[in-house]
Amino acid sequence: MGLPVPAPISDGDRERVAELLQRACGEGRLTLEEFSVRVGAVWAAETDTDLARTTEGLAAQPIVGSAGTVDRVVTVFSQTTRRGRWRMRDRSVRAHTVFGSTEFDLRAVLTGADVIEIVGTVTFGELTVIVPEGVEVDLSGLSAFSSREMKLAPVPRVPGTPVVRISVTSWFASVEVVSRPPELTR
Repeated sequence: MGLPVPAPISDGDRERVAELLQRACGEGRLTLEEFSVRVGAVWAAETDTDLARTTEGLAAQPIVGSAGTVDRVVTVFSQTTRRGRWRMRDRSVRAHTVFGSTEFDLRAVLTGADVIEIVGTVTFGELTVIVPEGVEVDLSGLSAFSSREMKLAPVPRVPGTPVVRISVTSWFASVEVVSRPPELTR
């Protein structure tokens, strides 16, 4: 007699685990990057054991550094960087940069939103947005005497990850969106 064959995983099972991970991300127990990696593993799981591994080690409480929320960033003649674990107040951040540089690294952002929006203006400055690989990004807005560049890795979209919508008016500015592989440090 051979070993028992594990039952196939249903789409409903996968969706329930993906929803659990999304709630954990919204509660601050996973970053967007950790969520992206884990939800990708949910859809790649072949057995119940593989599926169970995707929820192992979920913090019972929000992760340190997640208490402060951000909804607006104004940079004038300076540099602002949002990196590491940070929480969005809502689903959107307003960013206004004049003669400066603003960087948002969304790989460790804590959010449960299906859509993340960055809306604002860049005048004589630069805006850089870093996203995890496998996240869909839409870049729009008026651009005059400016450069816009999207450098996204040619990887499939990770199901269940939020869409990042960037709507920025840029004058004499640079707007860049890049994806980077996971740098999980837990």
